[in-house]
Formats: sequence, C-alpha cells, structure tokens
Amino acid sequence: MLYTGQLNEFVRLAEIDTTNCELLKEKIQDGLSVIWAQDELCIRVDGIKHSLTKDTILFLTEYHQVEIISVKKARLIRFNRAFYCIATHDSEVGCKGILFFGASQLPKINIPNSEYEKFDLLWKMFKVEMDSIDNLQNDMLQMMLTRLLILSTRIYKEQTELTNFDRQQLDLVREFNYMVETHFKTKHQVSEYADMLHKSPKTLSNVFKKYNEKTPLQIIQNRIILEARRLLRYSDKSIKEIAYEIGYEDIQAFSKFFKKTEGISPSDFKKVVL
Repeated sequence: MLYTGQLNEFVRLAEIDTTNCELLKEKIQDGLSVIWAQDELCIRVDGIKHSLTKDTILFLTEYHQVEIISVKKARLIRFNRAFYCIATHDSEVGCKGILFFGASQLPKINIPNSEYEKFDLLWKMFKVEMDSIDNLQNDMLQMMLTRLLILSTRIYKEQTELTNFDRQQLDLVREFNYMVETHFKTKHQVSEYADMLHKSPKTLSNVFKKYNEKTPLQIIQNRIILEARRLLRYSDKSIKEIAYEIGYEDIQAFSKFFKKTEGISPSDFKKVVL
C-alpha cells in the first residue's frame, strides 16, 4: 500500500514475507523506516547482524544499509520527511526525535503484551486510511503515524530508562546526534558542534556521560567510520575518493584513522568484504 502526495509526500505500508522482503532494502530520499517483526527476523544493518524476536520494532533512517538474512513475517512503515517531519517544532516524536536520531545505537523496542492490542489496532486503522482517498487522507495518515511514534517513544524511554532523564539534556543529546548525522563529513571536532549548539565541549561531555557510554568525540568518529565502511563495502569508489568524501584531504591521515579504529587498513577491509 502506497500513498504519494502532491508535495512529494511518501508513505508505504507493507506486510512483509519471503515474497516481498526486498522492500526492506528499499531506498527513498529522506526516508525513515519502522520495521515490526511479527516473527523472528534476521537482517544485517551496515554489516552487523541483528536478530529480532517477535514484536520487536526497529527504527531506521535512509542512511542504513539493510541486507536480508531471513524473514518470515513483518510489518513495514516507510515514509519521507516531506510527509512527516516536525523537526521545526523540536518534538521528540518527529523525524528528528529519539527514535531516529536520539541514540548512537539502533533504536528498537519490544512491544509489551499490555500494549500489543494498541499497536495492532493502530496498524489496522492505518491500513483503512491508506484506502480512504479524500482531501483528509494526508492529515489522517499523519495522525496515525504520530500516534504510532508517540506509543513507541513512551516504550523506548521506559525500556532504556530515559523517563527520568532531564528533558533539556535529552533534547541536547538528540540535537547533537542529528547535527552529527548532518555534518559529520565536514565537521570532525566536538568544539564545532558545541559552537553550533551554543554549549561548551565540557557541557556536552558531561551530558553524554550521564546519558550514554560513548563520548561526543566517539559518536562523531563512529559515524565517520560507519560511512567509510559503507562506502568501502557498497561502492566502487577508490579509497582516495572515499577519504575526500568524508572530509579527509590527506589519504594517509584517513588510512591511519581507519586502521586505528578498525584494526585493519581501508584497502585490506575492502578486500575482505568483497
């Protein structure tokens, strides 16, 4: 089921099984995905294997590379920011929220038994609205998605012990993560992000120490390495081109950074994954 609007809005709902599982790998510009495993689901995201148990929901952005290992039954919601993005309202349930850019690891939730009926009913209502072709369809679909993200955000905060975390600090964490996602190719230093956020590097470090085991610098470097690994694995670009694309004019500096982090040179890594 697919909805497209006059302003390039895009929403896809799909019941996934072995016959159409390739949809999990679909790429759309500014795309965000909600993958609900209804049975055991095994996929590889950016080269890392993830085994999802029944009623686990995973949240992915357009930047994630998905490979399918095995799938039995799943539900997929994929949408673009033209359809749903309330980043300008700084909402934690928007496309800039904690489900997509608020964590350094892949955000996922396990639907509690007590909440399953709500999610299942919402999915059915979502499907009904996908078939309702009138001038209110866009608004109704946005309402369905908002409700889903609100329910998911509540559970995510509970399951990751974020319910008592200071709201301003949580906003700062996801704002930092969002900025890193946007600028990591050109900005490699914590001080650069601190300036954009009007905070000191020390303030950022103190907040992340409370919230996450990773430091701001580690998050920046991990994002750079992730992009390097993606390009080495999935593109035909030379190492020099890859280094330049992620902000390194000196290929030796890039190679040194990559080997220090991964324990292997970019050229050897490329040979291994081929």
